[in-house]
Amino acid sequence: MVEVSDHTPVTASLQAWQSFLTTPLETTLQRHRQVNPETALLAMFQQVAATVPAYQRFLKTQGIDPATIQTWKDFQQIPLTTKDNYLRQHSLAQLCRQGQLEQCDMIAVSSGSTGQPSFWARSLPDELQIATRFEQIFHDSFQADRHRTLAVICFALGTWVGGMYTTNCCRYLASKGYPITVITPGNNPTEIFRVIQALAPQFEQVVLLGYPPFLKDVIDRGMAQGIDWSAYNVKLVMAGEVFSEEWRSLVSQRLGASEVCYSSASLYGTADAGVLGNETPLSIVIRRWLADHPDAARSLFGESRLPTLVQYDPLNRYFEVQDGTLLFSGDNGIPLIRYHISDQGGLIAYDDMLKFLAEWGFDPISSLTSERGNHALPFVYVFGRSHFTVSYFGANIYPENVTVGLEQSPICDWVTGKFVLQVQQDEDLNEFLAIAVELAPGVEPDDTKQQQIATSIHSQLQRLNSEFANYVPTAYQMPVVTLHNTGDPDYFPIGIKHRYTRPNR
Repeated sequence: MVEVSDHTPVTASLQAWQSFLTTPLETTLQRHRQVNPETALLAMFQQVAATVPAYQRFLKTQGIDPATIQTWKDFQQIPLTTKDNYLRQHSLAQLCRQGQLEQCDMIAVSSGSTGQPSFWARSLPDELQIATRFEQIFHDSFQADRHRTLAVICFALGTWVGGMYTTNCCRYLASKGYPITVITPGNNPTEIFRVIQALAPQFEQVVLLGYPPFLKDVIDRGMAQGIDWSAYNVKLVMAGEVFSEEWRSLVSQRLGASEVCYSSASLYGTADAGVLGNETPLSIVIRRWLADHPDAARSLFGESRLPTLVQYDPLNRYFEVQDGTLLFSGDNGIPLIRYHISDQGGLIAYDDMLKFLAEWGFDPISSLTSERGNHALPFVYVFGRSHFTVSYFGANIYPENVTVGLEQSPICDWVTGKFVLQVQQDEDLNEFLAIAVELAPGVEPDDTKQQQIATSIHSQLQRLNSEFANYVPTAYQMPVVTLHNTGDPDYFPIGIKHRYTRPNR
């Protein structure tokens, strides 16, 4: 977003490739201190308004003359773009510069929550921007510039965004000189195990890249098959779902990872524009402390659940907040200006974060065991979409609260981590909190497990969710837990993206 210049495909690709290969990571992450992000964004707006037919029509429809947008205050008055009012109103080509889809060399597909396919065009310069997010993780967290690394792509391969995008970004890091070798078994556990057993001993570390529940399933099934994960120095790169710090601790323990803040990192991304931000050792240290101090977390985030917390480069993706939801602007094959993605969340400046934590008596920087990973980048926190909650006696019950209850020992050994949360009614039409829990393969249900799981969830809801503790009458607080075998077709059908909540009934 800094250099808005020649966007002919060959020139843009050459410039982006040379810049990526020759610019040190630290230099890239410091640019926002020398270049004003708002000034750069105004330049990008003018460039997009001059070259993208769909955006030209959007502005005309909204009564906006691009020439009048000269200041940051002007920019903030531009109407938001969304899938419905912008992307779905125009052809794919018209959303690209000069109306030329051929300027993009890759198209990905996402179905979203509606199941309706969306197509996303991108080019080499777009992917190189995102490769910097992967470089942050591989360099700062995993020190992959010093260690021979096998990157195992466990995202689904095909037209979907995650697998191919991640594969390309990891290969770009190898081109930059990182001793990284990439292999792509996709989301096939049998193939992943074959890869690990045959190749992992030849590398100093292994990085598994995939969705958190799938990676946990791979780790657990691998252990059951006799794989000693601790022998391979395994790291994780994740995306797509919020997880608790108890989950991170549990998985790290099963991998034999001693430095939890340097053994995994999560990406905050969207099919619309790639990776928007990423966890860093600093953000993980902070999130883990907040997990142990729910009062501080509520004071900082305004809610009882713990959001995803990442850092972002405002010259790469510029965030704004409107009515408690996030919007961003960024350069892509389909450039997006003030694009509203409906994620609930907020922004915290780097200095403001350190000041807040200091007031609570915590210095996160002193907790880092390496100088790597402390960049003065702003933070964005993300709760996700508001409809992934249930309302019970006026209290919002979040899946994240339930998850923590399932990750306590020994419960974590009995369950897969999947559940369905909903409010039901008994014969007298009294509401109760119903939670269907999926048992791990080979685990048999019994009354003792059922009661222990219900008690653990209840305890964590009381600890983490002040609305639950104060709004819900004591007699109605204990959840009604049902236990289901792995792959139960009513609650946990195999091969379908899992939903953790269902409408009240």
